[in-house]
Amino acid sequence: MAADLTLGAVLSWSDADRLTGQLAERIAGESKPQTIVGILRGGMIPAIQLAHQLRIRDVRAVEVTHTASDATNAAKTGAPRYRNPASLGDLAGSDVLLVDDIAGSGATLEHTRRMITALAPRRLRTAVVSVNLANWQAAAAPDTVIDYIALHCEGWVIFPWETR
Repeated sequence: MAADLTLGAVLSWSDADRLTGQLAERIAGESKPQTIVGILRGGMIPAIQLAHQLRIRDVRAVEVTHTASDATNAAKTGAPRYRNPASLGDLAGSDVLLVDDIAGSGATLEHTRRMITALAPRRLRTAVVSVNLANWQAAAAPDTVIDYIALHCEGWVIFPWETR
């Protein structure tokens, strides 16, 4: 179960460790994935944290952007953009966990999920540290389309790895 709703957040490294630890416990409670895919840039850090916590060595990255800049409340681009999707390699038959730091509108995660699904994994799950409900645009509620969420926010989240 995700943490209570907050009005945006500035997370510390200890918050990030605690939140990814909560995700790891829930994931391990079902079954450990074979491969973790982090969405670059922000999702790669929680992906690596989860890989260490779950003792998974197969970690991959895909670069997907849906904001025009790194500024707080930055404008969205028309659609998520991929760079080098071939970096994912062969995922056929694998149990894959797709990780991002935050889901705003839900579009980046959904587009990346579709791209990975086309690579024929045996199982594909998704995890995010936070969902920004103020920006959520998907028809379904986040908890019905994202498998693991650590925190629900009504506003921007600043992670410790971001420039402040």
